[in-house]
Amino acid sequence: MLSCPTPAGAVTGDTPCCRLASTHQPVVRTRRYPTDLTDAQWAVVDPLLPAPPWLTRLGGRPEKHCRRQVVDAILHTVDNGIKWRALPTYFPPWNTVYQRFAAWELTGASQRLLDTLRDRARLRTGRVSAPSAGMIDSQSLHAAPTVNRDSRGYDAAKKVQGRKRHIVVDTLGLLIAVLVTPASIHDKRAALSLLRRVRDRASARLSLVWADTGYHGAFPSWAHTTLGLRVEVVSRPRKTLFQVLPRRWVVERSLAWITGHRRCARDYERPPRHHAAHVRWAMIRIILRRLA
Repeated sequence: MLSCPTPAGAVTGDTPCCRLASTHQPVVRTRRYPTDLTDAQWAVVDPLLPAPPWLTRLGGRPEKHCRRQVVDAILHTVDNGIKWRALPTYFPPWNTVYQRFAAWELTGASQRLLDTLRDRARLRTGRVSAPSAGMIDSQSLHAAPTVNRDSRGYDAAKKVQGRKRHIVVDTLGLLIAVLVTPASIHDKRAALSLLRRVRDRASARLSLVWADTGYHGAFPSWAHTTLGLRVEVVSRPRKTLFQVLPRRWVVERSLAWITGHRRCARDYERPPRHHAAHVRWAMIRIILRRLA
């Protein structure tokens, strides 16, 4: 059972939900879902969430609903692929969860949370927090009718009408950055923006990127000249027998991890940035299971 203290301070359970528990409504949940965070996982996430505006002198009212409940609702949606309006009644109202999800995305909270958790996961394995090598790849997704027509396209190679997500992962398969484009955008064109974004952030230590043959041609020389990144294209062997390709299997496995979350198996989001946020939350859930 998950419980929160009442606004007056009377504790109704053993563990408070979040550091702002004294300002929101009391919450008592008797039912738990597999996607809900454990106390150890929430102890990692809670300090990393952005402070509400009313605490930073930007105005507004105190948050009415527990942040832990909101994060549990987001993870429940990502993993089970349900609509926002179909959230179980155990969670806060769906419009509250969606508004908090959208507001956090506008401030870049999901990317900062992902970066911090990825760094901690790398340190736990004995690696340096900032990765020096990574893999890049893309995946075309069918788009639901809710996706705007101007943000979708047709991938003739995969015969997919929808969108394409481009990701960069480290050597452990943990997500560094994601970019969502119409499916008609070529991988090399999207990689220009994606790698520039990776290079401008805290992952500036990245110096080597492995890619498949879709990134051959002038792209490796451009990346070396403009960004100082060495791009190595891993070609398929001429043999017809199955063979695990060096390094490329890591990013393919990461795409499989992401697709295992039903909300990420297809694109349902109107703004492309919301699908990218769901991909980040899926990876956040994966990393949290490793950390706690």
